[in-house]
Amino acid sequence: MAVIGYLGTSAEEGIIFETSSEKFETPDNVVWSGSSRYAVHQRHNTHALTEFTGMDPDKISFDITFFAEVGVDPLKEAVKLWKYLRDGTALQLLIGEKAYGKYRWIIKDLKIKVQYFDVHGNQYCTKVAVNLLEYLSKDF
Repeated sequence: MAVIGYLGTSAEEGIIFETSSEKFETPDNVVWSGSSRYAVHQRHNTHALTEFTGMDPDKISFDITFFAEVGVDPLKEAVKLWKYLRDGTALQLLIGEKAYGKYRWIIKDLKIKVQYFDVHGNQYCTKVAVNLLEYLSKDF
């Protein structure tokens, strides 16, 4: 088993990113973006003055597929993400040896698409689009 990272409050309780012969659960289509803020001050009879006013929080988005055939309970994992979203839990994001962001992340929104159900109506293959927003403490 190769654990390559996690999203959560700890590696034991979060969404574990891993690959093995029995389980496959890794992020896909990862996009990390950032932006800055500017104010434009209008001046009489001359050019406007542009002023840098700071940075907006970074954003990270990714898709993750939960597939029962490879050892994952799609509903259980989706409920974990919903709980983080609804509680406003600040989460760590670690992929490889890199902790992303300056502090933590919150889940801004989720889109859960159930692709397949099994013969009993259980989620069999579910794709989740996760959008994270950087969450800084007062120290940053």
